[in-house]
Amino acid sequence: MSWLVSRGVDDLVLNLHHRPATICRELGDGGDLGARVRYSWEHPLLGSAGGPRHALPLLVDGRDPGDGQFLIVNGDTLTDLDLAALGDVHHAAGALVTMAVIPNPRPDVYGGVLVAEGRVVGFARGGEVPVGADSFHFIGVQVADARVFSTLADGVPAESVMQLYPKLMAEDPRAIAAHVIEAPFRDVGTPADYLQTALDLTAAEGDRLVSQAGVRIHASARVQRTAVWENVTIGADVRLDDCIVCDGAHVPDGSRYQRCAIAPHLGEAPGKGERLSGDLIIREF
Repeated sequence: MSWLVSRGVDDLVLNLHHRPATICRELGDGGDLGARVRYSWEHPLLGSAGGPRHALPLLVDGRDPGDGQFLIVNGDTLTDLDLAALGDVHHAAGALVTMAVIPNPRPDVYGGVLVAEGRVVGFARGGEVPVGADSFHFIGVQVADARVFSTLADGVPAESVMQLYPKLMAEDPRAIAAHVIEAPFRDVGTPADYLQTALDLTAAEGDRLVSQAGVRIHASARVQRTAVWENVTIGADVRLDDCIVCDGAHVPDGSRYQRCAIAPHLGEAPGKGERLSGDLIIREF
């Protein structure tokens, strides 16, 4: 969020679904960031096209639903790019959507965005990129015209890359533009991806795995390859390997966890893939 605000984007709408209160508690109305933050609640989860459609009244903010443009930024990636340059490319291309893409680092894993002469001409799933095709990877930032989503039914799940965008390209081959750049990209969409990213950043920038804010780790505890957030207590003789310990967690004496996300139990029922362990919610990965 601070990355967007530092680049002049200070009117923000967040899609919420899983444990929304935890995000609202952290961000509030955005005043601490110098921004306006509002929320769009998804029940059920509406997908990469259904989500923007549901949030459209907030995004256009009183204008005609078919008018205006906005950024869409995925919440499960880390990157850095010139947002003004992305907007310039979008306006010059006269496209409905402009996607920021980089040369595909893992065509076997990440689906490919197929590009020709600055235009997106197709999409391929991971491992299915055609031989000889110019394959790029979408890094989770795009500019879109509001009219792209205004024709969709509100509250109905819909996907962009594999559903809506191919339809737009079939109607107009110039509908989706590509902003091809060299930019950093890290996937943080799963606990395992998040931990690996934290370890990579630690290797590059020094020890950032353990927050200094209210963290207490007993001298007898062994904490290896583990990200420790704020206000965490780790008791005596604890063993943590390849874990993520979230804000406010108290890991009791003698605990043993490996490849787990560990969070304090705040009254919510455990979600899919989660279990209760005393006052903690545990999710293995």
